[in-house]
Amino acid sequence: MTDLSLEYIAREPKVISTHTPLILLIHGYGSNKEDLFSFAAELPEQALVISVQAPTALPFGGYAWYSITFDADENKFSNPDEGKNSVQKLNIFIDEIINKYNINTDKIFMTGFSQGAILSYAYSFTFLNKVKYIVALSGYFNREFLLDTPTTNTSEYFISHGSVDQVIPVDWAQKAPQILSNLNINNTYKEYPVGHGVHPNNFYDFKRWIEERL
Repeated sequence: MTDLSLEYIAREPKVISTHTPLILLIHGYGSNKEDLFSFAAELPEQALVISVQAPTALPFGGYAWYSITFDADENKFSNPDEGKNSVQKLNIFIDEIINKYNINTDKIFMTGFSQGAILSYAYSFTFLNKVKYIVALSGYFNREFLLDTPTTNTSEYFISHGSVDQVIPVDWAQKAPQILSNLNINNTYKEYPVGHGVHPNNFYDFKRWIEERL
């Protein structure tokens, strides 16, 4: 759909009311709104499921929330200004969804994969307490995307990573629960025997985590 500031796909529940929860799906680098939407059929039927597409089209296809570049030694760099800008765009989009569907703002679940997970961390520490629940899949906490030093918030986090992830090292992911725990923020961390992807057990674990909080 193109009626809002970012393109998206929606799976609406049979009845939408002010009690309807929102599950927002945020894809990774080089993907699109179709990718994580494959989860939608298995997610709780009472929720409004929105899969949003990143604003920047890539020359080889797909979309990105921010640029990734490499130097001569193949070191990888993320563009923090573009990341912060995408956080702001995502906030505008969430407000549009809230206004369009009149959903329960106490039951917003932000589910991001890879670049989408990195963006979800940044969003939750930029707009404190606006999104109660964060599911961060195969990502890491990037301080460069934050406007200020991270402070405690009332959000809860489900964090997962592949133990043999070849794209984002697992030790990068392991730092996030340490940061959150030091801030006394509720978090769950799990690893699965998979590379840069979502293991079936990972899906059912975060689905159960969501269901317990609906």
